[in-house]
Amino acid sequence: MGNITIDQEELKELVVNKLSEAKVDKEHASIVADILVHADLRGVSSHGVLRTEHYVKRMLEGGMNANPDFNITKKGSSAALFDGDNGMGHVITKEAMKEAIKLSKDNGIGIVGIVNSSHCGALSYYAEQAAKEDTISMIMTHTDSAVVPFGGAEPYFGTNPIAYGFPANEHRPIILDMATSNVALGKVLHARETGSEIPDNWGVDENGNPVTDPNLLKNLLPFGGPKGFGLGLVVDVMTGVLTGGAFGPKISTMYGDYKNNRELSHVIVTINPGLFIEKEEFLNNIDQMIDELHAVKPADGFSSVMVPGEPEQLKEETNKKEGIPLPESIYNYLNS
Repeated sequence: MGNITIDQEELKELVVNKLSEAKVDKEHASIVADILVHADLRGVSSHGVLRTEHYVKRMLEGGMNANPDFNITKKGSSAALFDGDNGMGHVITKEAMKEAIKLSKDNGIGIVGIVNSSHCGALSYYAEQAAKEDTISMIMTHTDSAVVPFGGAEPYFGTNPIAYGFPANEHRPIILDMATSNVALGKVLHARETGSEIPDNWGVDENGNPVTDPNLLKNLLPFGGPKGFGLGLVVDVMTGVLTGGAFGPKISTMYGDYKNNRELSHVIVTINPGLFIEKEEFLNNIDQMIDELHAVKPADGFSSVMVPGEPEQLKEETNKKEGIPLPESIYNYLNS
């Protein structure tokens, strides 16, 4: 099967309808659809609408709560613990980010720990959510064990992504969203869906040998060897350990065991850019940094230097005009 091209609003409607069939609250379904399509617009299909089928399956089998009752417990003037009641992680994290933004606007800095959540999708969405409110953000989430630690022969941590967002005045925000593995597992799933080969540094088979066939991949590798391994550890400490949740191999798996809640943890840190200097000075300095990086002489094979998130922003502009490319198999599922 090949790809089709679909308008973002039509794609959102298809996702909302599919989630609604699984008894997800219509407002929650709309939020999830918005975040999934956000990823597809940016060309990050690993976190896009291909995940819908998984969410529907987990919801129907009882592994997520279709009508959660959120609870926020204050932990001092600038901190809170957000209990997601095992609802959809996208909705939970968006609501928790609202609380974190308020905390940082009131107190200069905010931190919100999230417990009893599920997979929350592309972290870039929440970084952009904060940037739209002129707020600096850092978002982390742990995932189930899938990455071989540096020097090890079996997995311990998950892909454990981390994202940062820095608002600007004239430019779009700088958004760094990355897994601490060489790639997110979703990119392997996308390669399987499209029948594509993968680079041999993405992961290994059950014997620890590099593979280019995504169907043979058993575990992922950390990016940069010990550096990615170390940062993956930091994310697990700042999420699971800090909030009293699971960590390492104790984290429940995303695929399989669909009847039980995943009880994932995320952490959001927000900073008012006017904490140490005037907010406008900070925003203007980010603009200046972006302009100066754009002015750096590009290396052979590059047209220009781009800041983190910029390639995805350019892809988003194109896909909004031309439509989102989507594997026919995914389109057929959403239409079934």
